[in-house]
Amino acid sequence: MQSRTSCFNGTLFRKNLSRFWPLWGLASFVGALFPLALFLQLVREHTQIFPDEMTDVYYSALSWVLPALTLCYAVLCAMTVWSYLYHARSVSLMHTLPIQRRGIFFTNFLSGMAMMLIPYAITGVLCILVSLYAHAFDPVSLGITILGVVGESFFYFASATFVAFVTGNIFALPALYFLLHFLAVLVDFLVSSFAQGFLFGFNSSYTGVAEFLSPTVYLTRHLHVNREYVEVMGDSGYYYHKLTAVSLENGWLIAAYALVGAVLLALAYGAYRRRHSESAGDVMAVRWLRPVFRWGITVLSGTLGGLVLYALFWRSFQYSPTYEALPMAVCLAVAGIIGYYAASMLLAKSLRVFRGSWKSLIAVVVLSAAFCATLHFDALGIESRIPAMDQMKQLELRVQGNTYTLYPGQDDAIIQQVQDLHRAIVADEAYIRDTEYDGVLPEEEGNVSYGNPLRLTYTLRSGATVERSYSLTITRDRLAR
Repeated sequence: MQSRTSCFNGTLFRKNLSRFWPLWGLASFVGALFPLALFLQLVREHTQIFPDEMTDVYYSALSWVLPALTLCYAVLCAMTVWSYLYHARSVSLMHTLPIQRRGIFFTNFLSGMAMMLIPYAITGVLCILVSLYAHAFDPVSLGITILGVVGESFFYFASATFVAFVTGNIFALPALYFLLHFLAVLVDFLVSSFAQGFLFGFNSSYTGVAEFLSPTVYLTRHLHVNREYVEVMGDSGYYYHKLTAVSLENGWLIAAYALVGAVLLALAYGAYRRRHSESAGDVMAVRWLRPVFRWGITVLSGTLGGLVLYALFWRSFQYSPTYEALPMAVCLAVAGIIGYYAASMLLAKSLRVFRGSWKSLIAVVVLSAAFCATLHFDALGIESRIPAMDQMKQLELRVQGNTYTLYPGQDDAIIQQVQDLHRAIVADEAYIRDTEYDGVLPEEEGNVSYGNPLRLTYTLRSGATVERSYSLTITRDRLAR
C-alpha cells in the first residue's frame, strides 16, 4: 500500500477540542450574553433597532473591543495547544506518535484557530437571529465584520504561536507575547521621557512614530467608525438625530496584519522544524535569540529602572526639571547591570553567572554614559531642528491660549518670522533655562512676565510632526533686544 503524508490529523484535532473545551466553552458563554441581553431588551421595552444601528454595533466592536479581547484570548489558546512543548516528557511523547512534525503543527494550529473562532461564531449567529427578529439584518456589514474577526483572530493567534516556538517556558510565553505587542509603545515612552529631561523644548511624552509595531494600540487608534446623521422630527414634535449611514475606515489594516500573521506562522513552522526537544524548560528555545533576549532585557531594565532610581535617589532630593547627565548615567548603569544578571540567570537557569562577566559590565557602563552624553550634548541636533519651508504642510502656533495655523504659500512672511523667533529662542537656551528655574534679578522684577507658554507644531509633508514647547520669562529689556 502506498503511504501518504498528511498535514492534518483528525483524531488530534478532536482531542484538542474535547480536552480544552472549558476554555472555548466559557468564552462562548460570555460572548452569548451580549446578544441575549439585547434580545431581552428589545422584547421587554418593545424598542426598534435599525440596520444602521446594528452595523454601528458590529463596527464598534470590531474596532474597539475585539483587538484587546482577541489579544488576551489568543495567548490563552496558544498556551493550551502548545503546552506540550514546555515539558520534556510530553514533548518526547508527542514526537513519538506516528505523525510528522508538519502534521502536528498544522493540526494544533487549526485546533487553536477553531477555539478562537467558535465563541465568535456562536455570538455572531445569535446576533444574526436578533437582527432578523428586529428587521435590522444587513448582510454587507455582517460580511465585513466576519472578515475582520477572522483576520484579527488569525493575526493574534499566529503571533502567539510564533512566540510559543521561540520560548521554552510556559510562563515566558505570555510575558514575551505581551512585551512584543507593546514594545514599540514602551520604547517610545521611555525615549520621550529621557528626551523631555535632556532636550530643550521637547515636551512630548509619546510620539507614536513606530506605533504600527504595537498592533492593538494601532488598530484601536486608526480603525474608525464613520457615522452620518440627519435631523428629523419625532412623533412628540422634537427633533432628533437619526443615524443614516455607517462605514468602517482603514479596514485594510486588518488585512495587512493578517499578512504579517502569515509571515509569523511561516517563521514559527521553520522554528518548529529545527527545534530541539531538549529546549523544553528554557526561557529561549532558539539559541541565536538568547543574546537578543539578554541585551534586550538589559536595555529595558536600564532605561526603565534608571528613571526609577534617578527619581528615588537624586531628583527627589535635588529637584530640577532637567536631568543631570552624570547621576543619570550612574542610575542607568546600575539598573542595566541588574537587568543583565537577571536575564543571564533566566537563560542559564542558575545563579552562577558572575564569572567572566566583567566585559559585559564595562559594555553596560559605556552604553549608559554614551546614551546620556548623546542627549546631554544634543549630538543629533534635535533641539535646533527647524523644518524648512518646503518641508512643511502647515505650522501651528499656540501662544497665550490662542492658536494660529499658517500654511506655506499663503503665510510665508509670517512663517519666516516664526522661524526667526524659534531660532532666537534656541540660541537663548541658557538664559531661558536660568530664568525659568532660578528666577530673574531683583532689579528686573517690575518689568517681568513669567511663564509665557509657546508651542510650535510643524506638520511635514511626509506626515511626521515636529513639536516644541517653551515656557518663557520675558523682560522689557530682553524683548527689545
